[in-house]
Amino acid sequence: MSVPQHLQRFGNHLVLGVSGTTLSDDDKRALSELKPVGVIFFAKNFLDGVVYPVWLESFKNLIQQIREYTERDSLFTSLDHEGGRVIRTPFPITRFPHAYLLRSSSTQRSRSQAYQVAKATALELKSLGINLSWSPVADIFSNPQNPIIGPRAFGTTSETASQSAREYYRGLKEGGILGCAKHFPGHGDTSKDSHLELPILDLSVEDLRKRELIPFKDLIAEQIPLIMTAHILFPQIDPEVPATLSKTILNQILREELNFQGVVVSDDLDMKAVADMFMQSGTVAQAFNAGCDLFIVSRNINSSSLERTAKIAEDFATSLNNGSLNINVVENAQKRIDKLLAITPQYPVFQLEKETLVNHAELAITCTLE
Repeated sequence: MSVPQHLQRFGNHLVLGVSGTTLSDDDKRALSELKPVGVIFFAKNFLDGVVYPVWLESFKNLIQQIREYTERDSLFTSLDHEGGRVIRTPFPITRFPHAYLLRSSSTQRSRSQAYQVAKATALELKSLGINLSWSPVADIFSNPQNPIIGPRAFGTTSETASQSAREYYRGLKEGGILGCAKHFPGHGDTSKDSHLELPILDLSVEDLRKRELIPFKDLIAEQIPLIMTAHILFPQIDPEVPATLSKTILNQILREELNFQGVVVSDDLDMKAVADMFMQSGTVAQAFNAGCDLFIVSRNINSSSLERTAKIAEDFATSLNNGSLNINVVENAQKRIDKLLAITPQYPVFQLEKETLVNHAELAITCTLE
């Protein structure tokens, strides 16, 4: 069954997950009908328990198939690859430590370390054909009870988090990889995991200005090209909807106050904090109207089914048709995406030299020991 053009248009705003190491029939259908502008990979997309050349060749074939079915020469090929527990790739890709361990008592050493790790990471991502890393985390490790951020953040204060996040982003950028600051306007003080439920943070705009917004503001000054939203409710700022759907947070604070001109991307719409919301009509229009340009649908809830993705695409098309989503809003979002995609390198997959991997492993050990 072919998808009408107005449904396919949603693909220009979609980063989609695929189900495994090869494309299923549903994957092929989703890629050919929606033609997503990007893909996001997870551990399930890499062969496990085989040697490096074998899993690398498999992954190379997977990316090639994706390009064929989307009929796109240019794609955002993306990976969550922060270090620590957020690493999807098999060995010998380097296991760099959590961002928090890249901090140091010496300011200069800390900055240098974060930069070196990011530069090494960028080379390894390029070797996989990846051009977009969903990092750095710009959140602050301000709540020791936080179940989802914690040591994924670079520091316990806005200053330490901002400093090392900036250095990390510079390393990615100089290594040829797009970076994305997350999770706006700040996920570090939550006590709940948005993968499982909707966190609530009782912070005012002024509270955010004094702490949470500082790393994002500094990364915007570094011209980071993407910022990811947080699926968090801030009742003092917008009591109705989480940040991903909040015009106050994404438009007034991020666009107008912080003057961010890049691409705003949602966190995964399959996360339980918002999964049910995006099955309700009008939600995707609300997200666009709030300020989102790009949407991640990982298909990790049920990777064999297209039902959720198709329903979001249909809601998008319906909202355009009934006028609840203004075509100008969509066109402006697409312009931002197209502008970024036009300067995004498309890397061939290649095998890294053993010496390079050994050097990176030594760097990882050094970071952990210090």
